Amino acid sequence: MKNHLLLKQSLSLLASLLTSLILFSAQPLLATELSENAQKGKQLAEQHCAKCHNIYNAGESPLPAAPNFTSFNEKWPLGYLEEALAEGIVTGHTDMPEFQFEPDEIDSILAYIEALKES
Repeated sequence: MKNHLLLKQSLSLLASLLTSLILFSAQPLLATELSENAQKGKQLAEQHCAKCHNIYNAGESPLPAAPNFTSFNEKWPLGYLEEALAEGIVTGHTDMPEFQFEPDEIDSILAYIEALKES
């Protein structure tokens, strides 16, 4: 009976560890710790952008035509993106909704994109 209880506890612990590992590996990690501002930017990106864009530092975008956040630094100066986020991003396709962010939200999003570049 004692062995049965020990086996049950071991299996429970193993299940917990595997669950943690799966949840931990579900998102690509950044090499650097995010600042509070960049963390807010990540949350905004998860809320508004992740449906179409890969907002992490690895992987593909859910919508193949949507560029990865990691490519933003390569494609555009972040100053252009800052203006577009303030005035509303308009693209040549109807799938991209028009977003307008407040200045503090823009700073946070750009801080997150910059953190991706540094990771």
